[in-house]
Amino acid sequence: MNWLIVLGIFMLLAVILLILNNWQSKIERVQKAKLNSELASAREDGTSQPLAQHPQIDIQACIGCGTCIEACPEDGVLGLVDGVAKVIHGSRCIGHGICQDVCPVQAIEIGLGDTSGRSDLPQLTPTLETSVPGVYIAGELGGFALIRLAIEQGIRVVDAIAQELKDEKNAEGSVDVFIVGAGPAGFAASLRCLELGLTYKTIDQEDLGGTIRKYPRRKLTLTGPMTLPLYGEVQREEFFKEELIEFLEEVQSTYNLKLATGIKLLNIEKNTENSTLTCHTSAGSMEAKRAILALGRRGTPRRLNVPGEDAEKVLYQLVDASTYQDEDLLIVGGGDSAVEAAFALARQNNNRVTLSYRRDKFFRLKKRNEEKLQSAIDTGHIEVLFQSEVLEIEDRQVLLNVTEDGVERQQYLQNNYVFVCAGGEPPYPLLDQIGIQMGSGSSHEEFEEETTSEQDSLVEEVR
Repeated sequence: MNWLIVLGIFMLLAVILLILNNWQSKIERVQKAKLNSELASAREDGTSQPLAQHPQIDIQACIGCGTCIEACPEDGVLGLVDGVAKVIHGSRCIGHGICQDVCPVQAIEIGLGDTSGRSDLPQLTPTLETSVPGVYIAGELGGFALIRLAIEQGIRVVDAIAQELKDEKNAEGSVDVFIVGAGPAGFAASLRCLELGLTYKTIDQEDLGGTIRKYPRRKLTLTGPMTLPLYGEVQREEFFKEELIEFLEEVQSTYNLKLATGIKLLNIEKNTENSTLTCHTSAGSMEAKRAILALGRRGTPRRLNVPGEDAEKVLYQLVDASTYQDEDLLIVGGGDSAVEAAFALARQNNNRVTLSYRRDKFFRLKKRNEEKLQSAIDTGHIEVLFQSEVLEIEDRQVLLNVTEDGVERQQYLQNNYVFVCAGGEPPYPLLDQIGIQMGSGSSHEEFEEETTSEQDSLVEEVR
């Protein structure tokens, strides 16, 4: 009798295990099908490919623990497919690098991958030197937008330059390093020059902080762990915009860092006689042994080229949404920066907000922005006009061309302000003039909307 009881218990356990195994297998099949469907959807929508820095996964080393997926602050960048981590929505990655930090087997590295087909990215050596000897690029212009990575690159380039200059004779009347841009990369490079005793000249066409100053008021900025030359480890990992600017100004004052603002770079020429560089700026020319371009990618705001665009009511960035109340507002653009501006303005008292986008659907929005936008549309807080373009801007109204079901029509909108959030014109002409070679493949224009309007919201670190 006892053996019958034991056999019965054994058979019961076997049945339970079989049911659990089938249940687990079914869950795994459903999850796999869901991920494959999401990956196919991402490919169809054009969100599967990363725009800049992104996780590069060693599938041989990956153990499929999912730690990277849980740690990623962005939605849907990574997923587990066939037991290993895989990039699903690559364009949503803004390079936080947390996945790399938490991976227990070091199977993830944040990088750019193969950029040979990217004509919007410069060709760089491992030391970040361009095709023009002596001219380097650090930060966003090279595809790395995250503040922490930009700072690391600024330091890394100066270290490489210092090593090279050890064996070179001093060129009379020239500085060691000419730095263009006072954003995170240029700021860190300047501090490193000061720390190593290199002579330097840093210019910026605007002011200290670079693109950070273009953030909306009180925008939360995630910097991540970072270390500044001379200053050391920065204890905080997130700042509001104003706090970060104030911190940079304090560091500048403490170490008497010299910055020349309101000056624009016009060209850099290589001197064949002594291998120095002649750096032409809006304030004159100077000689330098090396140059670092920490310009950023956005350049000047992209214009609509329509009548009325020069009116004071046309703005290219939203600084303080609370100053706009009970207004008829038009936002032009379809990237995250345009959508986030629409959210901010729609939250204010009695604003009527319309978003104009030239495509038939949004392209590469962050998922959380997609969901928030759909909710705002459903509740009537934001109206979206797809396949629409501004034709003329007048004092009290805006004329648009709208295509619906293949039929074009012109439509007037009441309007008090127009916000153009269509990205910026990258400094390609300047790079071409200097002689810097870009990756081969597609044209610059193919990447403009992807790499500028999306990065207008400082994709890498602002949430």
